[in-house]
Amino acid sequence: MKITLLTYGTRGDIQPFLALAIGLQKAGHTVRLAAPECFAEFIDQHGVPFAGLAGDPKEISASFNDAGTNMVRSARAISNHVFAIAQQVVRDAKVALASSDLVIHSFLFTTGGHTFARQLGIPDISVQTFPIFAPTRAFPNAAMANFPPGVLSYFSHWLVTQIFWHGGNSGFRRLRRQFPQDLPQELYWPFKQADDRPLSPLMFAISPTVLPRPEDWTAPHLHITGYFFLDESGYQPPAALTDFLSAGGPPVGVSFGSMVNKNAERIGRAVLEALRRTRQRGVILNGWGGWKPENIPDNVLFLESAPHNWLFPRCKVIIHHGGAGTTAAGLMSGNPNVVVPFAGDQPFWGKRVAALGAGPSPIPVKKLNADSLTTALRLADDDSMRRCAAHTGEKIRSEDGVGTAVKLIEIWGTHL
Repeated sequence: MKITLLTYGTRGDIQPFLALAIGLQKAGHTVRLAAPECFAEFIDQHGVPFAGLAGDPKEISASFNDAGTNMVRSARAISNHVFAIAQQVVRDAKVALASSDLVIHSFLFTTGGHTFARQLGIPDISVQTFPIFAPTRAFPNAAMANFPPGVLSYFSHWLVTQIFWHGGNSGFRRLRRQFPQDLPQELYWPFKQADDRPLSPLMFAISPTVLPRPEDWTAPHLHITGYFFLDESGYQPPAALTDFLSAGGPPVGVSFGSMVNKNAERIGRAVLEALRRTRQRGVILNGWGGWKPENIPDNVLFLESAPHNWLFPRCKVIIHHGGAGTTAAGLMSGNPNVVVPFAGDQPFWGKRVAALGAGPSPIPVKKLNADSLTTALRLADDDSMRRCAAHTGEKIRSEDGVGTAVKLIEIWGTHL
């Protein structure tokens, strides 16, 4: 099959789709990965044909982060960014989809990818890295992590779906008035029976160890495959990293991913002080946040980036923001995870880590300070938590999310 994968966002959003694209290639399919233009080099390095999409994901990350855990503000932040670039992204996506037999789309392309598929008369598959668009009583929607299991959890899924659908439609109608030549007549929802087209398969790239399939997910179009991990074993670390790792015991790994925070210095100083108090070494990936002190302590190495799947197993504890991809890598490492959620689905994953016993209770970023982080690091060093984290990592490493997904895609691609 000729398969186009449509995804948008930060590296954590792109990397699972790159892993899936590679898996599909190895299975003999022709693939094209459409993602923001800034990821061209990253994707090309892995030998996957690339199609660039307009826009800068750093902007959506910054506005999303500023919105925090306020769902309405988060939705507004996403929509403001999306609609500012929508016309050109639609044009780019249509080029990427030329001659495709199947389209696989991510969260921000849920309605757009499905609508494109309808226009082209081809099947589509939705891949999500967090639970959404599939109501359950077992756990709340990822955007409403504090809702208890039961009726309220089920309601949270319904509510988020309504906000996503109606908010997207409202913006779409506004855009269509401005650019009628570029946009379709209407948007379509992939998870509702319409005419004779079956429901679009909804695949969750999540470990069943971390989030077991709920009993009330009886619909055949729902699947939990396992995480989509990218093979980064060939990574060549810089000399500074290898020298630091060999100079002492395993460090604490710190990564807040693409979270750009106006309080980056406060957060960074809290991390440094907690490491000092617990007498531990640390490797801090400062990424887009960009902050580091003028005088770096000898027990700390600052790097812009390093592959999580390579670095985290070489650490003893992982401190991170709770993004879906970073949580996956953190848990796979078999080390305890200290989650400091900033926004969106991150509180949900922080609670899942704690529920698994693979880390202490999450520390909301507004409550992060040297005292709270020091306490969390000491809890993470508990023998029982270490054993639980190691067991969780072992189970995740035994799963083959990409392989499972490829088999399902091949079945769906020929029968939809």
